[in-house]
Amino acid sequence: MKQRFTWPDDRLIKAAQDGDVTSLTTVVMESQPHVRKFALSLCSSPQDAEDAAQEALIILYRKIGSLRATGALASWMFRIVRNECLRQVRLLVSRSDDGTDVPDASAGPSAEEAVLRGLEAERIAAAVSALPRDQRQVLIMRDVQGLPGKAVADALGLSTAAMKSRLHRARATLRLSLAQATHPPAGDPRP
Repeated sequence: MKQRFTWPDDRLIKAAQDGDVTSLTTVVMESQPHVRKFALSLCSSPQDAEDAAQEALIILYRKIGSLRATGALASWMFRIVRNECLRQVRLLVSRSDDGTDVPDASAGPSAEEAVLRGLEAERIAAAVSALPRDQRQVLIMRDVQGLPGKAVADALGLSTAAMKSRLHRARATLRLSLAQATHPPAGDPRP
């Protein structure tokens, strides 16, 4: 049976923000599976994903007090992981450009492939971040975290039908946003 992980509840997050070390440790531990899943979906390699997840959890530990709303933990962590994955791609490109520390081609994706994957991940992450909050929440919970529909509906206080409708709108908006970024309308000055 597949194990389901849940994000820490608001009470626990608030206690962590207030400096309770036990709560903070629990928040980090309960966030870890989600952060790793985000990283694996966004980074160009499993090694980069592991590094990004570690960095994101360190940032969570150090800066949880800067989280404005306890309910925004998932989207905050998604942004941190995305930024860490992008930072790693930039480091890879800068190393490759100056001719030093170029990774062995047999060890994994080429620098070009890693950059392209990173750019695609950045484009998708930006499109997800641009979704309205209610759509972004349901999309992340259902499609990124892989939670069952009923669990998502219950967590958001929605009927299953309302959750499905919101998820459909989120997916449609995301598809449209990604399609427009790839194929701008005629007369649009974007390249």
